[in-house]
Amino acid sequence: MIGAFGRWLKAFGYLITGQLDAARRTLDTNPHVVRAKYDEIVREKTGRIQHYKQAVAQVIAQQEKKMAKVKALTDEVRNLERLKAGALAKAKERVAALGGKSKEEVQRDGDYQKCLAAYNDFSSTLAEKQEHIGELENDINEYGTRINEHKVQLQHLARELDKIKSEAADAVADFITAREEREIADALSGIGEDGAAQELQRMRDLRHEVKAEARISKEMAGTDTRAQEAEFLEYARTSSANDEFDALVGLGGATEKPQAAADKRETSLPE
Repeated sequence: MIGAFGRWLKAFGYLITGQLDAARRTLDTNPHVVRAKYDEIVREKTGRIQHYKQAVAQVIAQQEKKMAKVKALTDEVRNLERLKAGALAKAKERVAALGGKSKEEVQRDGDYQKCLAAYNDFSSTLAEKQEHIGELENDINEYGTRINEHKVQLQHLARELDKIKSEAADAVADFITAREEREIADALSGIGEDGAAQELQRMRDLRHEVKAEARISKEMAGTDTRAQEAEFLEYARTSSANDEFDALVGLGGATEKPQAAADKRETSLPE
């Protein structure tokens, strides 16, 4: 018993699933539904492309920031090189001013030591900034490569979106023409639901029903009997007039006056 009930539930589930699948297929092939689905796909892909563009724009912004940093550091490097050259020139001038003093004495000179310290400081700072510039330039080059790849990808997505838009129009047209062709073929084969044929048959049936109702109404009202009586009287009148005319022109037997004929019929009646 339980097994039979389980099989019934399974069969019922298959029935419902089949009906749902059929209904879904009917909806999925409706041109308006097809257009709506393609519009939704286009909106989704357009949104994704827009987000992608925003992400690429952020990468470009980072690249531009690093380029601006490189420019600023380059200006600082030029200034440090001038300062370094100035410290070296001043140290040479101080050495010349000290005349014939020994190397040790010149190195112990305060002005010389200031020039040496400034020169060394400028040199180390210059080396750091040049190293930073090199790192930034590497980042800028990497950004450039990534941006170019992203641009190519965006172009590909844009072409794909255009294809989807074109495909949407073609798909809707295909569904419409396929449905019309199917309905025409089904109507010709007698298995379709031709709306015009159904309406024509309905009007024919209605026409027969109205005529039948009118006939029944006439019979119930007795108008048919009265019409038949009037028809018989008209026939009798016409026949009598024709006989009398034939007799007058000599086509019939002896002509008798209507009153004489009537008297003759009365006298011939049995007693």
